[in-house]
Amino acid sequence: MDKQKVEAVIEKDIRPMLQADGGDIELVDIEEDGVVKVRLKGACGGCPMAQMTLQMGVHKRLQKDFPEIKEVVSVD
Repeated sequence: MDKQKVEAVIEKDIRPMLQADGGDIELVDIEEDGVVKVRLKGACGGCPMAQMTLQMGVHKRLQKDFPEIKEVVSVD
């Protein structure tokens, strides 16, 4: 899985959605087993809905282009 392609989808489709709510996202790493590590920042960092955002927003969107992604997790 190409990290630059994943970053491009985050930049184009995911980041603007999060920035509209005062948050942001940073791609940290992509592991060989299909786990994508991201860092939620701004309002998203402490939001009680962050886990839902990761699963229903970020993971679902990334998996559309990259079906090999198994999970998206937030790291500090």
